[in-house]
Amino acid sequence: MRKIYFFAIGMLILMENEVLAQDFDIEALSLEECVIIAIENNLNLKRSELNLLNSEAALMEARGQQLPSFSAGASSGFRWGRSINPVTNLFETRRIGNVNISASSNLPIYAGGQIRNSIKQAQLEVETSRLNVAATENDITLNAINLFINVAFAREQLNIARSQLKTTQDQLERTRRLVMAGALPRGDQLDLGAQTATNELEVINAENNLRIARLNLSQALQLPFTDEFDIVVPEVEVDNLEIETKGVANIYSVATEHLPQIKAAELGVESAEYGVRMAKGAFAPTLGINANVFSNYVDQVSFGTADPLMRQFENNLSQAANLSLNIPIFSNFRNRAGVQRARVQKRLSEIQEIETKNQLRQEIETAYTSAYAARQAYRSSLLRVEAMEEAFRMATQRFDVGAINAVDFQVAQNNLFNAQADLVTSKYEYVFRVKVLDFYLGNPLSL
Repeated sequence: MRKIYFFAIGMLILMENEVLAQDFDIEALSLEECVIIAIENNLNLKRSELNLLNSEAALMEARGQQLPSFSAGASSGFRWGRSINPVTNLFETRRIGNVNISASSNLPIYAGGQIRNSIKQAQLEVETSRLNVAATENDITLNAINLFINVAFAREQLNIARSQLKTTQDQLERTRRLVMAGALPRGDQLDLGAQTATNELEVINAENNLRIARLNLSQALQLPFTDEFDIVVPEVEVDNLEIETKGVANIYSVATEHLPQIKAAELGVESAEYGVRMAKGAFAPTLGINANVFSNYVDQVSFGTADPLMRQFENNLSQAANLSLNIPIFSNFRNRAGVQRARVQKRLSEIQEIETKNQLRQEIETAYTSAYAARQAYRSSLLRVEAMEEAFRMATQRFDVGAINAVDFQVAQNNLFNAQADLVTSKYEYVFRVKVLDFYLGNPLSL
């Protein structure tokens, strides 16, 4: 599973596109609705589901190898000139019409364990395909949540930018009146006018960032983008968040028990072992039974007469049964090469399992360390915002009485704006890094 920074929610009911269009308000979607739509419309998931159907078909085919095969056929035609009458076995020069019917059946008795091992391997492949579907759903869910959070984050940044602009506009209006009254120099009004223009640009940039975030989410959901497309942002609580205290080893142990990609990697090794057994089975003798039935009808038997159709079929009926044994002695190294390839595939599967588990462990280590760092950053940001709010409050009072100029006021205002923006960033970083750990632990998750 690729590296993630956001969390997954529990199992969600899939719906058809028409139902989604009717049941969901596409203009304002909740997180759960976004995930449902993303899962329903994702083409990668549909490919995974089709691969599962292919695996099930392969299992059905493998199981069928245990059963006897049966086929039947018929043919009809005419011959002219000198030929052997198939009934009298005499050479005759005439037109001869014939109808042939046949049926045959084959039953494998022993094939060196290849059939049994192929069934077991196919069963593992079906289970692996199911796990791959689950892993794909996880990836889709995580991506949808990531994009959802980007929209929520961009909206908070826009709110901060608008609040900053409102504060600057109010201060500019107050300064304009004081300048007209002669209480403040005109330079203060010009400085605040420039700051207002800067804040307006920041609002425009924040609006564009929000629009891009909404566009990315809409495209991930495979929905046509409109200006009305939006999300319902839930309240994000940080006070009750706790970082897992049992450490990386405990989280890793729990994650390996329930994450589908880990189980799929383990099944890959087991499946490859059955592949080795199948390859070795090619060196063993094979034993089988085959039987066939044949009869025919000829429209001219002798002296211009012909027996009735059913009587000839009955008289010409022949049956045969055979027990066949095949002992491989030399196969031009095909069997030996097959065993070598199967062993290499098993080793590759073992490497894949190790790689998958190592990647998971590294992701958990990163998430665990980042969660602690995010918590510290969030706490520091809280203190910084409190300090900047007090500093800005005092700067506003001093500016109103002319104790500081507009430049000093703008510095205090920008410091508060930056502190608030950093707080939003650290809040989301902290919340969702903690939720990542919950995801690895398999805990039910929600915002």
